[in-house]
Amino acid sequence: MDALHTAFQQHLAQTSPFPLALDVVGAEGCHIHTRDGRRYLDLVAGLAVNNTGHRHPRVVQAIKDQVDRYLHVIPYGEFIQEPQVRFAERLVQELPAGLDQVYFVNSGTEANEAALKLAKRVTGRTGLVACHRSYHGSTHGSLSITGNEAKKYRNRPLLPDVHFIPFNDPFGLTRIDRHTAAVVVEPIQGDAGIRIPDLAWLQALRARCTQMGALLVFDEVQTGMGRTGKLFAFAHSGVVPDILVLGKALGGGLPIGAFVASRENMHQLTHDPVLGHITTFGGHPLPCVAGLAALEVTLDEGLAENAARMGDLFKRSLDHPRIKEVRGQGLMIAVELGDAELVQHVVKDLLAHGVLGFWFLSCPTAFRVAPPLTISSDLVDQATTAIHAALDRAPS
Repeated sequence: MDALHTAFQQHLAQTSPFPLALDVVGAEGCHIHTRDGRRYLDLVAGLAVNNTGHRHPRVVQAIKDQVDRYLHVIPYGEFIQEPQVRFAERLVQELPAGLDQVYFVNSGTEANEAALKLAKRVTGRTGLVACHRSYHGSTHGSLSITGNEAKKYRNRPLLPDVHFIPFNDPFGLTRIDRHTAAVVVEPIQGDAGIRIPDLAWLQALRARCTQMGALLVFDEVQTGMGRTGKLFAFAHSGVVPDILVLGKALGGGLPIGAFVASRENMHQLTHDPVLGHITTFGGHPLPCVAGLAALEVTLDEGLAENAARMGDLFKRSLDHPRIKEVRGQGLMIAVELGDAELVQHVVKDLLAHGVLGFWFLSCPTAFRVAPPLTISSDLVDQATTAIHAALDRAPS
């Protein structure tokens, strides 16, 4: 074990006993390069972060230009900073009426935390409703609305007055009542193994929230910014939330999150008391210029449309006797094997043959396919060939 690997283990807090521990020295497009001279085809994209690919030239140039101007100057909200204003302005141009004011934070989980606070402010209620098998982040509030007890039991007590309903089950919607401040839903469940709801359920969910005066929150931290074949996943259904939560790919590879709502609702955070939500580094100029550049690249280069095409190609090409099901929309795909040990074998085998794959924490019998949205058909062919070969090499 070399000195850098030893220092990694001794001085960086670890998240598991078995990190992949690739020693990364570079990344470009759909590939990651390691110190030992290997190149890996990336089917993970930083867990749906690098939608525009690693180090897209327009994103990199925007970052370099901003570095020559200024970095952090004051906590969010006090100064007019052009990177924040231009990014928010461009973002809301792609959103429907009622989602017209952006609050930038530092991550998806912080955006979910802030969305919960805003919903309680607007409604004057305390009840929260989320879905079984959901994932919304690892901070206390976000974990409280995450529907996976394995992630939660060592952290209790969490937020009170949180209730869970089945995803995509109309009978569960009756749990939403006049005590409910917010219903937080992933328009496509991610960590649960890519679960796509029926249009009728989403429409009934919207109608029930409206009827009960509860705010509908869509967590698009993973689904947003073109990942599913539309810029935002809710566009597939036409069902519009009251609060939209963004993160991951929003910053073009730099850390940022945001929650978006109406001006009227956002105004609740400005008084009684003031500073209803506050963040030191939210809206930092570097992630904002990177995010604006990434948004423009996504639109100019048709990356959402490419995600739809390449996702269809993956689903057509992933045809092997050991694959039980291929679920997904765009380049947000789960390959269901029905066997957690087989998933681990495939992921490790792919890594040994130069392809980076990853599993789902809440669905261990499937692995994910979520490459950069810039992926080409020849790389899709390379990836599917590698997956089939890994399955062929797996023990029976």
